[in-house]
Amino acid sequence: MAGLDDARAKGVSAVDAVRVTLAERAAELLRRDPDLAGTAIEVGLVDRAWLEAPGQHPVRTVAAREVFQRFIERSVERRPSAMGALGLNALQLLAREPSAAEGERTTTPVTIVFTDLEGFTRYTAQQGDDAAIALLADHHRAIGPIVRSRGGKVVKRLGDGLMLSFPMPEAAVMAALDLVEVAPSPLRLRAGVHSGMALVTNDDLIGHDVNVAARVTASAKGGQVLATAAVRDAIGELRGVDFGRLRRRSFKGVGESVSVCPVTRSA
Repeated sequence: MAGLDDARAKGVSAVDAVRVTLAERAAELLRRDPDLAGTAIEVGLVDRAWLEAPGQHPVRTVAAREVFQRFIERSVERRPSAMGALGLNALQLLAREPSAAEGERTTTPVTIVFTDLEGFTRYTAQQGDDAAIALLADHHRAIGPIVRSRGGKVVKRLGDGLMLSFPMPEAAVMAALDLVEVAPSPLRLRAGVHSGMALVTNDDLIGHDVNVAARVTASAKGGQVLATAAVRDAIGELRGVDFGRLRRRSFKGVGESVSVCPVTRSA
C-alpha cells in the first residue's frame, strides 16, 4: 500500500507541475501584450495576482456572470451605439445575479469607496451644463476600466460622485489612488474608503458602514484619499502605499467618532 500511495503522490505532483508550467507560459504570453493583459484583468478573465505569480494563485476568482457584466460595461463605454443595436437592456437583465425574490438583500463584508469631484458645482456655473456633461462622460469612461481591473464594481453614479464596492480593502485603496490620478482637469477628485458590512441589493449598498464611507469622503480634500482605521488594520502593510497618522473625527449622523488617515503612494 505504501508503494501505491507513493506512486499516486508522484502522479499528483507531476500533474501539478505540468499545470504550473502551462500557467506560467500562458501568463508570459499575456505579459508580452500589455493591452491584452489589461483587458483580461479588467473583465475578470484572469486575476492580477495570477498574472504576477501564476503558480501561486487561481487564474480567476470572478464568477462567469460577473465577467459578462464587466464585458457589457466595458463595451458600453467604448461603443455605446453597437451595444444599443444588440439590445443592451436584455443583456443587462441576463447579467444580473439571480435572487430568490426581487429586491432580496444580503448582508456581506465589503469595502466601500465614495468619490466626488471638488469644485464641480462651480465648474458647471462657469462653463455651462454642456461642458459639465461632457466632462462627466469622459470621467466615467476613465473610471470604469480602473475599477474593474481592481475587481471592483460601480454600484451607482451620484451626480459627479461614485459609490464603489470592492471585495478586498487592498484593491479598494489602490483603485482610489488610481482614480485621484485620472481626475478630469481642472477638477480634483477626493475619495473615502471604509470596510464593514452592508446590505447588498441589485443596485445599492445600504447600512451604517456605507454612511461612514460617505462621511469620510466628504471630509477629504481634493486630490486626497482618506481611509478608516478599519481599512488600515485589515491591510496592515501594502507595497507602494503609505498610511498616514490616524486622527479621530466626528461625523454628523454617524454617532461614534471615526479614526481616519490619509493614504498616499510611497516615494
